Amino acid sequence: MKSDLLLNIADYTRAAQARLAQDAFDYYEGGAQDEVTLRENTDGWTRLKLYYRVLAGVATRDLRTTVLGQPVSMPILVAPTAFHKLACPAGEIATARAAKTAGTLFILSSLSNTAMELVFAQAGTPRWFQLYVYKDREITRELVQRAEAAGAEAIVLTVDAPGLGTRERDARNSFRLPDGLAVENLAPLGKGNLPEVQGSGLAAYVRANFKSDLGFDDLDWLCRSTRLPVVVKGVCRGDDARRAAEHGAKAVVVSNHGGRQLDTAPATCDVLPHVVEAAGDLCEIYADGGIRRGSDVLKAVALGARAVLVGRPVLWGLCVGGEEGALQVLEILRRELDEAMLLCGCSKLGDIGGWLLRA
Repeated sequence: MKSDLLLNIADYTRAAQARLAQDAFDYYEGGAQDEVTLRENTDGWTRLKLYYRVLAGVATRDLRTTVLGQPVSMPILVAPTAFHKLACPAGEIATARAAKTAGTLFILSSLSNTAMELVFAQAGTPRWFQLYVYKDREITRELVQRAEAAGAEAIVLTVDAPGLGTRERDARNSFRLPDGLAVENLAPLGKGNLPEVQGSGLAAYVRANFKSDLGFDDLDWLCRSTRLPVVVKGVCRGDDARRAAEHGAKAVVVSNHGGRQLDTAPATCDVLPHVVEAAGDLCEIYADGGIRRGSDVLKAVALGARAVLVGRPVLWGLCVGGEEGALQVLEILRRELDEAMLLCGCSKLGDIGGWLLRA
């Protein structure tokens, strides 16, 4: 498909599928078990309707906002996703550069194919580091200390993966990293390789290494162990979000891990209003899962999110066009959000509210 015909995220998805090996595409695209939540994440945003205003006198739109006090050019942030070198040789460095050019937040995954020191040296600001808690607390501590030293400006603690949800595509494909690729942030600690097993090598890696009995005491420990603000990612309930804020989280991400953990968990759009009501007075609220159009971003903001995180769309752009492809995906979403704001009668993000979702 010619680049000038790549008009939207769906176009980039199809183009990426044509380029990627089946096991890599399935790893990126797949969800848990029957993939119900995976589908409903996207369908949920589509079901929400926009009751737009007319004669609103909107001339220009201002998409700028802040996340934890740091300015970004739009409420569209780059989610932490693993193994970017499956998409292109430049991997996470290309993604970080794209986010920098777009003027938005880049979050680096613990499970990156490029060491954090190399990535953050090329990244703009804001730049955050996503953290999984390992059974060995000293490994976790070292990751946090290295992230601080490398220039990370927040730690994003993923809490919805004490184990890996069964991803049947990966099991059928016996997913593992190709020769030459590793979990580079963990390689110096002897945890850089996925095991050679029947089924998913990533699932075996998580079983062997991730702390399965995560608790609020782990959040307390992390907040004590870093000078950086802590963001809790993977919240599905209002009471959990409020408790996370009370234990020190400066923000929470309403997320079901892109439908990759507990299948039949509710779609993000269904959870978001409850989390905002429960914890919106204590911390910032972000959301991810199923964002494929700029109008989805507008709907998330209308439900109370300060910003959204996008994962798979950026990977599709990275696969199709490297750094430039990832940037183009972000710019498509920016353009679509700007258009949706114009057509809904909103000049700035503060104009967007729940009124848009009801007559």
